[in-house]
Amino acid sequence: MTHEQVAQLLNDARHQVAPEADTSSIDPDGLLQEELDIDSIDFVNRVTEVSERAGIDIPIREYPRRATFGGFVAYLATAAVGT
Repeated sequence: MTHEQVAQLLNDARHQVAPEADTSSIDPDGLLQEELDIDSIDFVNRVTEVSERAGIDIPIREYPRRATFGGFVAYLATAAVGT
C-alpha cells in the first residue's frame, strides 16, 4: 500500500466514525482525537475499522503510537509491506 492509499483508507474509515469531520485541514502531527473531535471510543472504533479494511492486525499496545494521522499512515504503509 502506498501512503496515498493508506491515507484514503483512513479518510474512508473516518467517515464511518466522524462523518462531519473535515479531514482537509488535519495536521499530520496532531492527535487524531483532537483533530477530529472524537472521544476515545470513537478512536478505538476508527482503529478497528481501519484494521479490518486493511487486513492488518493492529495490536492494542500499538494504539498510542497511531495517535496521529501521519503516524497511522506510516505504520499502515510499513505493515502493508510486511504482509
